[in-house]
Amino acid sequence: MNRAFSRKKDKTWMHTPEALSKHYIPYNAKFLGSTEVEQPKGTEVVRDAVRKLKFARHIKKSEGQKIPKVELQISIYGVKILEPKTKEVQHNCQLHRISFCADDKTDKRVFTFICKDSESNKHLCYVFDSEKCAEEITLTIGQAFDLAYRKFLESGGKDVETRKQIAGLQKRIQDLETENMELKNRVQDLESQLRITQVSTSPAGSVTPKSPSTDIFDMIPFSPISHPSSTPTRNGTQPPPIPSRSTEIKRDLFGAEPFDPFNCGAGDFPPDIQSKLDEMQRQRWRGSKWD
Repeated sequence: MNRAFSRKKDKTWMHTPEALSKHYIPYNAKFLGSTEVEQPKGTEVVRDAVRKLKFARHIKKSEGQKIPKVELQISIYGVKILEPKTKEVQHNCQLHRISFCADDKTDKRVFTFICKDSESNKHLCYVFDSEKCAEEITLTIGQAFDLAYRKFLESGGKDVETRKQIAGLQKRIQDLETENMELKNRVQDLESQLRITQVSTSPAGSVTPKSPSTDIFDMIPFSPISHPSSTPTRNGTQPPPIPSRSTEIKRDLFGAEPFDPFNCGAGDFPPDIQSKLDEMQRQRWRGSKWD
């Protein structure tokens, strides 16, 4: 292992000061993970952490899990570990909390750094795998330390306090964004459950009125207690109106009134015929009386 915090005056760095102070230097690497260590620095400390995480990674690889890829953004403010596609910040290691950084000379793909966690105050060792850039990433972190130290001397320590406040605000913003995303997901779940409930529940009392049954001639059966209605038949036409009974005297096809011998006047027939009719009328009256 090799420390990368040398501040020699004749040291030639890889990047311009503006790139690290005003922007950041991005790198892609595989993240083996992080583990707690007892000391904030030391070659043997990081060696034990590397062996531990490599062993855990071999077990996960045998189970079919791949090593996750991450993006590192290095600046004078710290090292950010992001998801490459979504750019979601997984870890934000502030520079003043990083106490040790090294690359492995026996395995040139591996590099590590130790950072004190802001919440638990525990020292965590972060281990990465980069096939071509392990040493370059270590030197870039060293250059960020050198520039940050110079700014500290120029500002008399005020710059460090400002960066601490900014880092605290950034963490608070990140926590609020995470909480906001969780609330949005919860609202979407509740809306989905509400839609499912509305679809599955039919409104009460919605009974479809039954149309009256008809016979084979598409006619509504006659009922003596039913009143005439204007319900259309199946073919859409209205039934013909029921003729009302008239009190007018019916006439035959010649226009004459029907003949009723008992309703005729007395002078309409000869005396002999009229006497016969009167006799028949009396007999009819007597029969109806006894009945």
